[in-house]
Amino acid sequence: MYSVLKHVPIFYMFLILTTLPVVFAANASDNLMLATNSINTTQPSLISSNTNQSRIKVVASFYPVYEFVKEIGRNKVDVTSLVPIGVEPHDFEPTIQQIQNAETADLVVYNGAGLEKWIDKINAKFKVEASQGLNLLMSNDTGTSGTYDLHVWLDPILAEMEVENIRDALVKIDPANTQYYKANADRFIGKLNDLDDRIKTELATCNKKDFIAFHNAFTYFANRYGLNQHSIHQGLTPEGEVLPQRLQEVIVLARDLGLHTVYSEDLVDPRSSEVIAQEIPNGKVLILSPIEGINSEEQRAGIGYLDKMNENVENLKIGLECQLK
Repeated sequence: MYSVLKHVPIFYMFLILTTLPVVFAANASDNLMLATNSINTTQPSLISSNTNQSRIKVVASFYPVYEFVKEIGRNKVDVTSLVPIGVEPHDFEPTIQQIQNAETADLVVYNGAGLEKWIDKINAKFKVEASQGLNLLMSNDTGTSGTYDLHVWLDPILAEMEVENIRDALVKIDPANTQYYKANADRFIGKLNDLDDRIKTELATCNKKDFIAFHNAFTYFANRYGLNQHSIHQGLTPEGEVLPQRLQEVIVLARDLGLHTVYSEDLVDPRSSEVIAQEIPNGKVLILSPIEGINSEEQRAGIGYLDKMNENVENLKIGLECQLK
């Protein structure tokens, strides 16, 4: 550059030297703006990564609610789960960023019945409690702040009522697609009815009525289908240590009831169940999922709520010694 400039008159050299920094600065500013825009368009968002602004943005509190919204809204909604799908929801606390992101959604859907103790922190545009209007069972669990048993989604008939509440919420905020939401809800409710019929038929052939779950998540389910739920962890949440005394009590219970299967869960340590199974005749451990979340492998495989319920039925049939047809 010097070899060129030494032949240029001083006045023009001054103009060149004073203009170059401005040009370089402008180019640098343009490059920085391009880089910034690129980062913003690829940054992950809790609400949606979809650019179709015609879709309703929905934040569901956790996995079953997320599944119900997805079935009803289909390609009219962008739905995400506030509680990460592989995380146990009972002791979950959202971050400030998660709360702020949820507040940008058109609709926040939560289970209610005391599960999401943090829900009042979210100042949502529109919120719906999926369990509103359901006949909830009182809780005797002194270890939780809730008054009711919250595991309503494990009863297919109560799940239908949650689906109806979610359908009505979507219709209210997006009336132009009323028939679409109603048709999808009717279709999913039909599948829930089929599931209910299957459970009633297949569990009617069982030799036993008692089962040992990990925690008290299956009271609604057991009441619906005439079963007796027992549990290793006696609370409505799976948190907390299972004491050796409790393990011994469950071992004696399993022996007295002639049970050979002990159930664990997807998102908890199975060792308590394994200890009990080792101490009963022909003992084994199977999964009886409260469907509060699914693991990463199941997420990749596209496993849904109905798949998990059907897996539960198959594993219950083993523990209850049902006759195969």
